[in-house]
Amino acid sequence: MQLSLDKVSIIYNPDIEQAHNLALEISKNIPNSSVSSIFEMPENPSFVVVVGGDGTLLKCARRYGELDVPLFGFNMGRLGYLAQAKPDEISKVAYKIKNGDFRIEKRIMLYSPTTKTLALNDMVMKGAEFSRTSTLNLYINDIKLCSYLADGLIISTPTGSTAYSLSAGGPIVAPNLECFVVVPICPHTLNARPIVVPSDSKIKITTSEAPKDFQITADGQDAKIIKGSVCIEKSQKYSKLLLLNGEGTNFYDTLREKLHWGIAPNK
Repeated sequence: MQLSLDKVSIIYNPDIEQAHNLALEISKNIPNSSVSSIFEMPENPSFVVVVGGDGTLLKCARRYGELDVPLFGFNMGRLGYLAQAKPDEISKVAYKIKNGDFRIEKRIMLYSPTTKTLALNDMVMKGAEFSRTSTLNLYINDIKLCSYLADGLIISTPTGSTAYSLSAGGPIVAPNLECFVVVPICPHTLNARPIVVPSDSKIKITTSEAPKDFQITADGQDAKIIKGSVCIEKSQKYSKLLLLNGEGTNFYDTLREKLHWGIAPNK
């Protein structure tokens, strides 16, 4: 896939120490680039380099997923699952990007017609009264599947399956699959289990309890309160993540490195 470097935006999170300095250093290595804060994201870049943690990259993914702009991340957060590069890899990253030694992966996103919001990782529904559990009714394509007595529900993409969904007991899903995972949060019944549904499913969640208010968050951000029900479906737009080629850059390598997946404990 072609990548235009005509108008590169390097977007940093000012809440992270040294992120601005790193962004300036990256800009010196990439021609036709400018530096902006995440609170002042430019409207029409050809390519975006994100400097921060996964939360910063997710915020940019929601902004630029609608515009088909590829993203690449330098990690200055904790885990850095989506942000691929380390701060000391500027020269290597710039070289690979300039020489086309990369690939661009399209990742499905969630869209809620109810709230008009996008999410790359997940959308989470909880009752407006956070101190109590809620009865949440799950419908797939207008067919009632079940009712969960739980603290909330997570609707996750494959990209988000290694985030909140995994912590709540959901499966890890390869990011190139077209599906969603529905995971109850702290369910009060033993038969409440995560379920994987096709990405063309129309998901609706309602509650019969008063008050019939939901809080819905997109990627742990953009919280909104809505009443009655919430609908979620696959977005028509994809998020585009630029990934460098080379050893240790595929999905399974990342599982082992970041999550220590399948690594036997030391004796």
